[in-house]
Amino acid sequence: MEKVKNYLLESIEEVRNKVTWPKFSELQGSAILVLVASLIFALVIWVIDLGFGGALGWFYREF
Repeated sequence: MEKVKNYLLESIEEVRNKVTWPKFSELQGSAILVLVASLIFALVIWVIDLGFGGALGWFYREF
């Protein structure tokens, strides 16, 4: 049990003193980048879905 306690205390110490936390402006920039990339990815998937839907609709109407 002492090893677990020591591990937790050392982990807390490391997070408080040795980790370099990003500035709020860097977090905002990263969040905007993720948002834009997600929207672009969703639009690409939507266009592919429309294409396949149209192609399959045509295929099943013709045959």
